[in-house]
Amino acid sequence: MHCSTHRLQALTGAIAISAAVAGTSAVAAPMPEAEAGTSRYSATALDAIEVSAAPLPQYQSKRSRTATRTDTPVRDVPQSISVITADALRDQNMLSVADVLRYVPGVGIAQGEGNRDTPVFRGNSSTSDLYIDGIRDDVQYFRDFYNIAQVEVLRGPNAMIFGRGGSGGVLNRVSKMADGDRHRELSLSLGSWSRARGTLDIGEPLSDQGAFRVTAMYENSSSYRDDVGVERHGINPGLSWQLGDSTTVVIGYEHFRDERIADRGIPSFRGRPLATDNSTFFGDPERSPTWAEVAAFGATLDHEFASGLSLRNRLRAADYDKFYQNVYPGAVSADGSTVSISAYSNATERRNLFNQTDLIWTARTGAISHQFLAGLELGRQSSDNFRQTGYFSSLGANVSSVQVPVLAPRATLPIEFRQSASDADNHGVATMAALYLQDQIELSPNWLAVVGLRLDHFEMDFDNQRSNINIRTTDKLWSPRAGLIYKPKESVSIYGNYSLAHVPRAGEQLSSLTPSNQSLQPEKFVNYELGAKWDVSDRLSATAALFRLDRSRVSAPDPSDPARSILVDGQYSEGLELELVGRLSDDWSLQAAYAWQRGEITADLSATVLDGAELAQLPKHSGAIWNRYDLSERWSLAVGMIHRGSIYATLDNRVELPAFTRFDAALYFAASDQLQLQLNIENITDKTYFASAHNNNNITPGSPLAAFVSAHWMF
Repeated sequence: MHCSTHRLQALTGAIAISAAVAGTSAVAAPMPEAEAGTSRYSATALDAIEVSAAPLPQYQSKRSRTATRTDTPVRDVPQSISVITADALRDQNMLSVADVLRYVPGVGIAQGEGNRDTPVFRGNSSTSDLYIDGIRDDVQYFRDFYNIAQVEVLRGPNAMIFGRGGSGGVLNRVSKMADGDRHRELSLSLGSWSRARGTLDIGEPLSDQGAFRVTAMYENSSSYRDDVGVERHGINPGLSWQLGDSTTVVIGYEHFRDERIADRGIPSFRGRPLATDNSTFFGDPERSPTWAEVAAFGATLDHEFASGLSLRNRLRAADYDKFYQNVYPGAVSADGSTVSISAYSNATERRNLFNQTDLIWTARTGAISHQFLAGLELGRQSSDNFRQTGYFSSLGANVSSVQVPVLAPRATLPIEFRQSASDADNHGVATMAALYLQDQIELSPNWLAVVGLRLDHFEMDFDNQRSNINIRTTDKLWSPRAGLIYKPKESVSIYGNYSLAHVPRAGEQLSSLTPSNQSLQPEKFVNYELGAKWDVSDRLSATAALFRLDRSRVSAPDPSDPARSILVDGQYSEGLELELVGRLSDDWSLQAAYAWQRGEITADLSATVLDGAELAQLPKHSGAIWNRYDLSERWSLAVGMIHRGSIYATLDNRVELPAFTRFDAALYFAASDQLQLQLNIENITDKTYFASAHNNNNITPGSPLAAFVSAHWMF
């Protein structure tokens, strides 16, 4: 740990006690001798005084590269953005995307069939709008934060920066890099339901020009859900070095594997989650394995030219291997005595290759200053997808579901997995090339603007290997962005923003092309936003945003010919988002978020999804607050509250998940400069609630009271 900084002033001189890295000493420098004729006294050098205390947690981050690709103050970004720092991740024991999003206004989480991260951005669920270091990381799996320095969540479309998708927002993870600093940390965590997790972070400068860093993780944990568990491990070594005074190269490689049980929760009954113990597994956990393996290489080159011109090139090559099989619940019978059980499996292999080149330079045109960004992004994604249906062949060759008692909902009959007539066996290659231009303009000290335009050339070559049908599509996607910022003073900004994004017919997972939809235009998302950002002090920031997000060109069955698809203007969402992050005092750290949202379907999309239906997974009111108070130099206490209003599980609005409020707490003890202990308690009132849903009959109960002890050792 670091020592806190103190300054003492004496009449005869000054003694500076400087912040020092643990294990070093602060040295007080002597005052110079008095000049002749001024004084016969001189300052005396005293022994250094070392004061040990835990460093103050930093929940506030004032700058970001994610929203503009340039190092920009958050208050000068005309878009809602939340930055979850490393201290916030640690203090709140955040290990997953779902954990992070509880404290982000306007963003929720869906169940994802128990095998993937599924954020819901302003009413739009997504499994592909996830990035790492600004590059697409779009395969469906559960991500881990062992190698992550911070998480940045943008709300509203930003296709000018990220390209296709980003329909409601994006989540970007920022990696821990070999930064030339010394890192030595081992963390261990034990707790409820046999949680056992360890992480390692070691970094060292190799010379004045080079450095290395390696992060690693292993976890083997059970769950409050019967026979559900996870085992995962990851390692991420990296190097950096200076090539002269102006060039830096950073490389890294990650191997990550996550194995768990695909848990699709409980069914519903008469419009509400079924009344059952929150540990009950419906289906068969032994035949519901899921795993994902990621092997990714990344490299970044930064070069500074003369006259304010800089170049950044990023490369990421990643192989993903994903499989899941699930035996899961369907509808409960009308009398509530039995539940339907079905099964299927799905395998995906994807190979991603992306390269981004950015040129950034500053210039002036008279009294107006500019920061220009010009970029080129190239990408290729090769995907294979293979799905099989589970058949209960002992009951008949084509029996794909069985009824089991609600009071004993395990499926024990033999299951044969083979392809049905509609199961996927696809191979697709998506290629893209994009050009983008952006100008961050300072019109005057009080007026700023951000304008940009991106053109994506997106091609999809899709083979349906079941029907031997090949489909090729080409889309040219224009993505403008325009934001105007007024700053009545340096610490305050008021902005308006317009942005546009598209999702091609191949879908976010590149597997949705059919002969009936191949000629349809891409879906369109238009976002209008008004907001304000205020750095209340050097350590506290407040933001507010009003938005309207319209989704159009939604594919729907043609009422006159259900075999055909037509485009309709599909939905809207609107709302207010508030956030307050930082420190209210030297001892009180705060992270608070609130959102009011509503959204509706604006045209009939199917026989069950009708005009006027409320958007699924969109609570009218949601919010969270985390308060940490440092009682002394060694002891700290934290209390948190999470609230989510009621939501509909799907767009048919037939099943509602009730509102809930959950309370959490934590206790921290700095045992020494090298060792910090913490206790996290989740759901301290043992509240019964429902955390997420995939559909009307796949609903995840929330965790009961749980406690986890962690030790962080800096060596």
